[in-house]
Amino acid sequence: MAASSASAVSGGGGPNRAALLAVVCLGQFMVLLDNTIVGAALPDMQLRLHTQLTGLQWIVDAYVLLVAMLLLTGGVLADRFGRKRVYLGGVAVFTVASVLCSCATSVGWLVAGRMAQGIGAAALSPASLSLLVAAHPAARERVRAIGLWAGLSGIGLAAGPLAGGVLTEAFGWPAIFLVNVPIGLILLLAGRSVLTESRNPAAPALDVPGTLLSVLGVGTLTYALIEGGARGWTSPPILGGFAAALVLLAAFVVVEGRRSAPMLPPRLFRQRLFTVSNTAMVVVGFALMGATFFFSQFFVHVQGSSVLRAGLQTLPTSLAMVVVSPFAGRLAARYGFRGVVTVGLVLAGAGLLALGSVHADTGYAHVWWRLATVGAGFALTMSPLTGAAIQAVTAQEGGLASGVSSTTRQIGAVLGVAVLGAVVRTRQSDGASFEAGLNSAFVAAGTVTLACAVLTGLWLTGSGPRWTPSTAPTRGAAETAPSPAAESQPPA
Repeated sequence: MAASSASAVSGGGGPNRAALLAVVCLGQFMVLLDNTIVGAALPDMQLRLHTQLTGLQWIVDAYVLLVAMLLLTGGVLADRFGRKRVYLGGVAVFTVASVLCSCATSVGWLVAGRMAQGIGAAALSPASLSLLVAAHPAARERVRAIGLWAGLSGIGLAAGPLAGGVLTEAFGWPAIFLVNVPIGLILLLAGRSVLTESRNPAAPALDVPGTLLSVLGVGTLTYALIEGGARGWTSPPILGGFAAALVLLAAFVVVEGRRSAPMLPPRLFRQRLFTVSNTAMVVVGFALMGATFFFSQFFVHVQGSSVLRAGLQTLPTSLAMVVVSPFAGRLAARYGFRGVVTVGLVLAGAGLLALGSVHADTGYAHVWWRLATVGAGFALTMSPLTGAAIQAVTAQEGGLASGVSSTTRQIGAVLGVAVLGAVVRTRQSDGASFEAGLNSAFVAAGTVTLACAVLTGLWLTGSGPRWTPSTAPTRGAAETAPSPAAESQPPA
C-alpha cells in the first residue's frame, strides 16, 4: 500500500533523506534488537521472577501475538492518518512500554508491558518503511534506500544476543528493556524535525471487526496451547479455549468474506502460489521462533553456561541469517522460488534434527554449526516466500501480499512457542528431563520443516518473473527481514 501511495505526499519540501534514513533505520533497529535481546535474558527472567516455562512462553508470545495481529492494521493506520504521526506514536508507545517492562515485579506485569510493546512495534515497523518509500519516489533510489534500511536496521538482529548477555550478566534482565529508552527519546526528538508527514487519501478503511476477531481467535488458541500442559489437555478451561478459538476464527473467515475491504481478503488464497507460500511462511515462523525460544535455555539450564556466554553461543543463528539473507532474493530471481525455498527448508530442517541429538556433554564445536545451519536455511526462505506471494497477486496488491506474508510468519511464531513449549512440558510430565524435552521439541520442529520442504518442492511453482531484487516489496519488508519479527526472527 505504501508503494501505491508513495506519490501521495503532503506537507512541505522533501526531507533531508540521509537524516530520514537514519531515523527510520534506528527505529527498526530498536525493534529488531528487542527481538533477539529478550531471548538472551529468558533464563534470568525465569530465576528472578520465579516462573516456569509457561511464564516464559507468555512473555514471548504476548508480544508476538500483538505484532502478528496488528501489522496490517498498522500499515493502514499509517497510510490513512499520517505516516509520521503513526511512526512517532509507535515509538512513544514502544518506549513507554519498555519502561513498564523494566519495572515489572511479576510475570503478569511483564506480559502486559510486552503486549504494549507489540502494539508499538506493529505501528512503528510498517510506518517506517512507508516513510522511506514516500521520500524516495524514484524506483532506483527507493531500492537503494530500502537496501540500506534493511541492512543497517538488521544489525540489531545480530547485536541482540551479545547485548542481552552483557546487560543481563551485569545488571539483570530489566536492563535489556531500558536500553530502548535513550533510543526512543532520540527518535522522538529527531523525528519531529526530520520526518515529513505523508498519507494516502485512498487508503482502505480500518477492518475493526476482522482485527478484533483475529486477535481474540489466535489469542484464545495460544492460551489453550500454552496452558494445556499445566492445566491438563482435557480440563474444561482448555477444551473451552480450543472450542472458543474455533468459533472465533470461523467467525473471522465469515466476516472477512463479506467485507468490501477486509484486512485479509480470502480471495487471495484461491491462488495456489499464494496459499502455498503463506503456508510455508507459517511453518518458517513456527519452527524458527519455536526452536530459538529454547536456545539460551539449553545452554544455561542443560550445559550450565552463564547468561553472557549463552548469548554468545546463540550468535551463529542470527549471524548466519544476516549474512545469507541478502543473497536469498538474488538466488530466487535466478533459480526460482521453489528450488531456493526447498533447499533452505531442507537445510533448516536438517539443522533442527541435528540439534535434537545434542546433550549436556556435547562440545560447542559440535553445536555451533547446527545453529548456523538453521539460521542459513531459514534465511534462504523468507524473502523468496514473500516474493512468491507477491507474484501470485496483481501489482496493485503487492503491498498487501507482503503484509500478509509477514503476518502469517508471525502467526507461525506465536504457535511455535506455544506448541513446542507444550511438547517440552508434556515430556516432562511423563517423567522425562528438560534436556529430553528440548530434544523432542527440536526434532518436532525439524520434522515439520522437512515436511514443508516436500510441500514447497511439489507445489511452490513459479520462477518469479514479476519479482526481482529491483522490484522488492515496499510494504512489510520490515517484517520479512529476519526478525520474530522479524519477525522473525529469534526470540522476541
